[in-house]
Amino acid sequence: MDRIVYGDHPSQFAELTVPADTAPAPVVVVIHGGFWMQHYDLSLGRPLAEDLVSHGVAAYNVEYRRLGGGGGWPTTGADVLAALDALDDPRLDLTRVVTLGHSAGGHLAVWAAARHDRVTGAVSQAGVLDLAAHPRSARLLGPDPDYADASPVELVPVGVPVVCVHGDADADVPVSQSEAFHAASGCEFVRLAGVGHMDLVDVRTGAWKACREAALRLAGQ
Repeated sequence: MDRIVYGDHPSQFAELTVPADTAPAPVVVVIHGGFWMQHYDLSLGRPLAEDLVSHGVAAYNVEYRRLGGGGGWPTTGADVLAALDALDDPRLDLTRVVTLGHSAGGHLAVWAAARHDRVTGAVSQAGVLDLAAHPRSARLLGPDPDYADASPVELVPVGVPVVCVHGDADADVPVSQSEAFHAASGCEFVRLAGVGHMDLVDVRTGAWKACREAALRLAGQ
């Protein structure tokens, strides 16, 4: 694993792991969730990254400035774009870069797909894709929210393939978030019956397998 530093702040770094037998390897950019809050960090993404690498893709597990630690909008989004800018390794196939994010990370994964030319596809795992419809987004955007810039549903068409994976038993981010984005964008929507919020980032579950398969497919694997 290589630590990639993309800025001066302690949260501006990412962990890059490249499979030994695949060169150049497509990249899946793992963006953790936690409602953009400092309490949650990229350790949430490490099991996902390890599993992705075992399936033949490079994993780029991104940390970013979060609420309570210098983050907020547009700083948090700018960090994800800067982390993508910092991808520069001859072992990587930078024509195949897929963002994959859970919850708040799903917001950032799809937002970055709309904003950064390097991204060729995105997987949203129970993502917050309509910020105006989720109360916790007020913490991220502050008292004068700019939904037109920050909310993925306002940025359609994204311009690259997007797959939304969401469980219909999610009590933290309702499945209506992905339903609304699907209706607005025509993206692929995988609705998982009886699946809760954290099932999507538990590598032992079929819910994670659905997310992984979507990311590998978008990466051309």
